[in-house]
Amino acid sequence: MRTSRASRETAKVLQALSPPARRTTRSSAQAASRLQGFAFGGATAPDVSVSDDDTSSLSSVPTVDIEDIMEPPAKRRKSALSATSTRANARSSRRAVKTETPIKEETLVKAETSVEEAPVKKEPLEKPSKARRTPARKIKTEDGAYSMQPPSNWETMYDMVKKMREANPTAPVDTMGCAELYWRASSPRDRRFQTLVALMLSSQTKDTVTAVAMQRLHTELGDQSTSIVKKEPEEYDWKPTDQVKDSTLNLENILAVTPERLNELIAKVGFHNNKTKYIKAAAIILRDQYDSDIPSTATELMKLPGVGPKMAFLCMSAAWGKHEGIGVDVHVHRITNLWGWHKTKNPEETRMALESWLPKDKWHEINKLLVGLGQTVCLPVARRCGECDLAGTKLCKSEIRGLVTPKRDAAVKQEGPKVKVEQE
Repeated sequence: MRTSRASRETAKVLQALSPPARRTTRSSAQAASRLQGFAFGGATAPDVSVSDDDTSSLSSVPTVDIEDIMEPPAKRRKSALSATSTRANARSSRRAVKTETPIKEETLVKAETSVEEAPVKKEPLEKPSKARRTPARKIKTEDGAYSMQPPSNWETMYDMVKKMREANPTAPVDTMGCAELYWRASSPRDRRFQTLVALMLSSQTKDTVTAVAMQRLHTELGDQSTSIVKKEPEEYDWKPTDQVKDSTLNLENILAVTPERLNELIAKVGFHNNKTKYIKAAAIILRDQYDSDIPSTATELMKLPGVGPKMAFLCMSAAWGKHEGIGVDVHVHRITNLWGWHKTKNPEETRMALESWLPKDKWHEINKLLVGLGQTVCLPVARRCGECDLAGTKLCKSEIRGLVTPKRDAAVKQEGPKVKVEQE
């Protein structure tokens, strides 16, 4: 009996809605037979023949994955019917996300630029200004020039460190700094020359080593009859009040001494070979161009071999009493950057930054102040932040919290080391 077109279409729909067992393809039937081989007891299922429905219009539908074979029929039918719709929804959702992103950015920009919501949107951008420390920065004036604004709370920090140093002046720079190594019984001209030599020896050298070398020059340089160098003292042991006899360190003896002898006397300082050449060459320049005295300006001092800005400005303060600039060494450069006063790459940049805003009456003392701090508390390695008066004040930008305080450290020392007893 002939069937109408409507009945044939109805039959196809019924085939599509029928259970998957009737429209199992060859590959899915093989996969099912393989899975049956893993059943309990090793029973195998009989061969599944291919249905005649493979010739229908639904035979072009791809086979399902192995994971779908193990699912219940109801879930399998649901996933098979909604597979195409799920993919379509996923594509549409991706397009929606792509189109919504620029819209959100535009609305955010409009919200930030609006007058009413500007304070709310710009509030996160103002948080860095609320930091505990703000470094010195350039400010443009009305005439187009630039001036440096001092860092915040610098006076409080400076005064606290100054009081702390005055209460405990035990740093090597307090007694063995270059400004303290001249011979008190010498003439003013010789004292100025001795200060210059001490500064030239101090480069890349500890104050204790510089003091010992200066002591040997004060006492052994005039002995030109022998090349034997006396045994070097272990520490700096002479006092200014005991300097009754005149020093042997003067321009005339430096000119007369041989380079080998001078090099032996200063052999413990850093780069002593170069410093021997610099001192001998500078002595000749002072004799020929400056009437056997040191120059009275920092510019002329920096023309001498081995003398840079730091030595020149420190020499002007110690020898002539003129404060034309700040002597910045590694301690001043390191500590001021740790405090957050500025962000400089080398001591010369630090000097120019400090001179732009620090009052001139503090130029002569800041070097000794911060060098002493760097030698006792703010060490280059293993800083003792717990012993600093700035600890806990939130003024020092680089404070290391949780360190042992001086009182606790003293209590531990009184108790003595703990002895561990091993059991036999």
